[in-house]
Amino acid sequence: MKIFRRVLWGSVIVVCGLIVWLVYEIGKTNEEMMNIPFGPEFQLTAGDGSAITQEALREKPTAIFFGFTHCPEVCPTTLYEMNGWLNEVDPDGDEINAYWITVDPERDTPEIMHRYLSNVTDRIEAISGDPDKVREMVDEFGIYYKKVPLDPNDPDGDYTMDHNASVFLLDDGGVLKGTIAYGENPEVAVKKLENLIN
Repeated sequence: MKIFRRVLWGSVIVVCGLIVWLVYEIGKTNEEMMNIPFGPEFQLTAGDGSAITQEALREKPTAIFFGFTHCPEVCPTTLYEMNGWLNEVDPDGDEINAYWITVDPERDTPEIMHRYLSNVTDRIEAISGDPDKVREMVDEFGIYYKKVPLDPNDPDGDYTMDHNASVFLLDDGGVLKGTIAYGENPEVAVKKLENLIN
């Protein structure tokens, strides 16, 4: 009976040790995953025609918004608001980067996006390029977008795009630190950007 108890207690100790080890390893893995840069590697084109890669999103704290130039309300509103937040938080424009990535690369060439942005802000850079590469990059970011025909009876005609409307906030290593929701209280949005910089 004594041998059975010893074996039983020895088994309990081993199982408890395994559980502690597993919890530690899972926690360590989760922490490591939380520090992985957000988004895939890519090679696309900025609005000024220069090449741009994922490294641009990792140089300094960064705000990213996904949208398209034919967007009737969400995109122009968000870009206008982002411009105001950026000017308030970083008036000299040297502490935070901001990018607008298209979800409609067939229509949104880098030049068209650059022209569009020039009417709204000089604080946000466009990212577009080869449509297949843009779609691949947006998919790997995990961003929701969907082409929606304006006339259901003409699926190949004019269309709009449903898409994620949040601004993604990355630290200076490209790690996702939070989002600013569409319609977020401006004071909260500014505070999130201030926290991102600090």
